[in-house]
Amino acid sequence: MTCVSVENFRRLHRLLVPGRVASDNAPAMLAHFRPVLDFMLPPRCPGCGAIVEADHRFFAKCWDGLVFLTGGGCALCGAPVPTAELICGPCLLRPPRHDGVIAAVAYGEVARSVVLRLKYARRPGLARTIAGVLRHRAPLDPAATLVPVPLHRWRLRSRGFNQSLAIARALARGSGLACDPALIARRRATPSLRGLDPATRRKTVQGAFRVRGNLAGGHIYLVDDVYTTGATANACAAALKRAGAERVTTLCWARVTRHD
Repeated sequence: MTCVSVENFRRLHRLLVPGRVASDNAPAMLAHFRPVLDFMLPPRCPGCGAIVEADHRFFAKCWDGLVFLTGGGCALCGAPVPTAELICGPCLLRPPRHDGVIAAVAYGEVARSVVLRLKYARRPGLARTIAGVLRHRAPLDPAATLVPVPLHRWRLRSRGFNQSLAIARALARGSGLACDPALIARRRATPSLRGLDPATRRKTVQGAFRVRGNLAGGHIYLVDDVYTTGATANACAAALKRAGAERVTTLCWARVTRHD
């Protein structure tokens, strides 16, 4: 049985409680208490919740269930196509307002589970898992700014946090990129897009975003959890480009690769 003294427990509490200022030797202290932490709060698979050997590691079956996207897709949106650098059908019909999509994995059962656990099971640590995978997906422009897709204040109040902001902040900490969560906001509440066809999605989010201030060029990484039809990303990109952004690239954990 693992035991810890009262004094050591108090030290551990000071390290873990949000809002407390960590001392310079906090990393060494956390390493010292790692066996206690792993006993009390064992690392769990981001996909299924099974106990695993280390933080941000997937259970073997879940890892095998992830389909990693390695690039070479549609020249405009990055969707998988038979021959690299071709333009997919949807982009031929309606060119996107953004300048490409960098997604870590294809949307599937495991990828969906990670998103749901992050959004609804209050597992903010999964944002660091997603950020770690994204950083290995492609080299990021060091001069770009990370901007999360915003939630309306009513949705934020009901959910408690913005999962896109959590991912953006984790990316910023790991990459050194700037993060500006206040740059773009929702000017009105919109209903959930789940189950809507692409045309209805576009109409629902049209004009829903506004940029606070003017941008003098620059590259924006628009951060979101899932890219489905691109309606939200295009609406955000349109607002950012009207405000002066030169390039807007969407960064996301997962993307839907086919539409029924």
